[in-house]
Amino acid sequence: MRFKFARRCKELKEILLDNKLARLGDAYVNFVYSLALSNKRGEPVGRKVKGKILAEALKLAGLREFLPHRIDSHMLADAAEALILYAWLEDAVTFQEAIKILEEAENEVEGFKRLLVLARRRLDF
Repeated sequence: MRFKFARRCKELKEILLDNKLARLGDAYVNFVYSLALSNKRGEPVGRKVKGKILAEALKLAGLREFLPHRIDSHMLADAAEALILYAWLEDAVTFQEAIKILEEAENEVEGFKRLLVLARRRLDF
C-alpha cells in the first residue's frame, strides 16, 4: 500500500535526517518492539525503546558515517526510527519480518542493528 505522505528519497542521508519520518517512526518502532516482547513473554506488553539502544544499534549497523559529526544520541535514535519506518513504507522490510528479527535477537541492540542493516541492504543504499 502506498501512503500519500510517503515520498521517495534518493540518498540514505535524506532519510536519516528526516524529522517527520522519525516522529512517525518512533510510534512504529515502539509498536513493533512491544509486539516482539509480547511474543517472547506470551502476554501483551507495551514498551518504549530507549534512545540509547537505537543509537548504539545505528552505530553498530555502520550508519553513523552518513550523519553530521556533531550529533547527539537522541538524533542518532531519530535516524534509526526514520530508516526503520522508511523501509516499511517502501515494502523493503515487512511488519512481520521486523517483529521476528527483534523477537529472535539475543538482545535489543543486536535486534535493531540487524533490522537497520537489513533495511539499508534492501533499500539498496
